[in-house]
Amino acid sequence: MIPYADPKAQYLSLKDSIDGAIADVLKGGSYVLGTEVTNFERQFSDYNGTSHAVGVGSGTEALHIALRAFGIGPGDEVITVAHTAVATAAAILLSGARPIFLDVEPAFLTIDPDLIERAITTKTKAIIPVHIYGQPCEMDPIMEIARRKGVPVIEDCAQAHGATYKGKRVGSIGDVGCFSFYPTKNLGAIGDAGALVTNDDCLAEKSRNLREYGWAKDRTASGEGWNSRLDELQAAILRVKLTQLDIGNEHRRKHAQEYQEHLAALPVELPVERKSTKHVFHIYSVRAERREALRSHLYDRGIQTNVHYPIPIHRQTYYRSIVGELSLPVTEHAAETVLSLPMYPELTVDQIRFVAQQVKSYYTDISFTRRAEC
Repeated sequence: MIPYADPKAQYLSLKDSIDGAIADVLKGGSYVLGTEVTNFERQFSDYNGTSHAVGVGSGTEALHIALRAFGIGPGDEVITVAHTAVATAAAILLSGARPIFLDVEPAFLTIDPDLIERAITTKTKAIIPVHIYGQPCEMDPIMEIARRKGVPVIEDCAQAHGATYKGKRVGSIGDVGCFSFYPTKNLGAIGDAGALVTNDDCLAEKSRNLREYGWAKDRTASGEGWNSRLDELQAAILRVKLTQLDIGNEHRRKHAQEYQEHLAALPVELPVERKSTKHVFHIYSVRAERREALRSHLYDRGIQTNVHYPIPIHRQTYYRSIVGELSLPVTEHAAETVLSLPMYPELTVDQIRFVAQQVKSYYTDISFTRRAEC
């Protein structure tokens, strides 16, 4: 079986370095918010071109902490999309605010900037654009609207480590960028982990307080807070993997190009890269009618796929009870047609070509069946 994602393969490719980093932490005796976290935060902020990085327990917590650092809570609204992992919306609800879901652009499946301004009300306290699949959002108009309206922008970068928009790393464009290091991410830990990055000194300090009980430096609670600390083991692993992130992203981009070449003549809609951006292909998702039949065809031939996302957040029972009945046609059509093919740096050219051949065989079989029926 060709897996859809294979974090174990990355571990094995870096096994000696990762095992050594883990052993150093175990021998060092400092396991929470020690030098590994401090060093990773410095290296990750340097990588993203920001002044600060704050390591936390997960990507969801990074979003939650960013929202609370802005003072967002009950009675407030946060604009985002429904075509994303439910974690984006869950973080908004954790803050006490209400998500306002907008539709996405048909070509890129990122938030449609043309819909933002009319959705802003006196209750709007933040905008969360999601760099979905590794494709950066169209940030210039988003930032222009946000600045004019006085609304902060929190970038959800969970799927876009290393992606760039007009030469800037995602996460460094808005007021804060939030990252997940879930094991399958482009930069993945071996367990849950996350971080937020920012150029705002005050926001960084508030975030550090929030991740640890609201403590100031003297361990006196200066405000609300909870436990969302990045541990030393995950930080040590992430430091090893960060050195390979750009290399891994280039592998992903080459894999995507290989897919593009072999799937170009087939009746599937292929992903496109926005001009002036660098897509890092956390997910390589095509769009196909009769998606489930194609997915079954591939599984029967030893190819694992995934669907991002089969039920849009606004159509899920719990969120429907909160936001009511919404019509988001592009989002809803994507939910019916997207199919994510295997994508990870260690994937081989032969495997990619095999996947493409089996996609092609599906459409060949359909064509033959239709001719036979005639």
